[in-house]
Amino acid sequence: MVSEGFFTGLSLAGRVHPAARPKAHGLEVLRDIPYRSSGMTEHLLDVYRPIDRPGPLPVVLYVHGGGFRILSKDTHWVMGLAFARRGYVVFNINYRLAPKYPYPAAMEDTCSAYRWVLENAAQYGGDVSQLVVAGESAGANLITSLTLASCYERPEAWAQQVYETGVVPGGAIPKCGVHQVSEMDRFKQRDPRISEFMDDRMMEVSRGYLGAAAMDAPGGIDLADPVVVLERGDTPSRELPPFLISVGTKDPLLDDSRRLDRAISDLGGSSEIHYYKGEVHAFQAMVWRKNARRYWGEVYRFLDQVGS
Repeated sequence: MVSEGFFTGLSLAGRVHPAARPKAHGLEVLRDIPYRSSGMTEHLLDVYRPIDRPGPLPVVLYVHGGGFRILSKDTHWVMGLAFARRGYVVFNINYRLAPKYPYPAAMEDTCSAYRWVLENAAQYGGDVSQLVVAGESAGANLITSLTLASCYERPEAWAQQVYETGVVPGGAIPKCGVHQVSEMDRFKQRDPRISEFMDDRMMEVSRGYLGAAAMDAPGGIDLADPVVVLERGDTPSRELPPFLISVGTKDPLLDDSRRLDRAISDLGGSSEIHYYKGEVHAFQAMVWRKNARRYWGEVYRFLDQVGS
């Protein structure tokens, strides 16, 4: 509750700044559009798009972080602005949160949103032939697993539905991701300097997300641990898209980003990783910081590269 209150308060405070107004950047925001017909707020998304740019425009599907347990599209409005300012139509989603909705609920929702965007982006001026997926922390996990679902033939029904679209994202941008939710005690074992408080928070993420997961369901918990899937070395049925990975050197989840980069490279895929010295978890949202501005410059360069 304390963490959620802090980040929600920070987000609300940021909204009052003049630079946070979409119209100041030539953008509009269409809020609370359902991507599933459940009537739940968890199945809504917001669309951020340039007002006066001729389309169709490239597309970003953005998935927020928060340990699979807190936060929402509304706390992550700055991500919508950042991508839309670059000329993208951005679909910023909610999804069901743990522990009330454990794995694979968030993955099911992310896959549903992906399919919805493929089917509906054109009416918002988007071109899904130029689609990139992005997310931070838990959202990085979800978009990485979504990308694997588009490239591997999987046993999970919701992953199969993504694969059957035949559409692989043009690029993936996982920021400071937790790419293996099981065995979270590995971080403390690797680095005893991690505080007991931080270790408990990471274990809380694992317990909440996987606590009631059906281990014997098709696919088990594979797509809660996308880096483990890649480390097995199975060749994907479709080529993995380019990845842009970023992480701060003081992020306790640092090693998962290293592993993801290495696993993609070992499979012959294209992976580019950037380390930001001294930066903490999710520093990319602190857009007033020098390293955050540097990060967004790298993102825009990557977008230009994958869109060319």
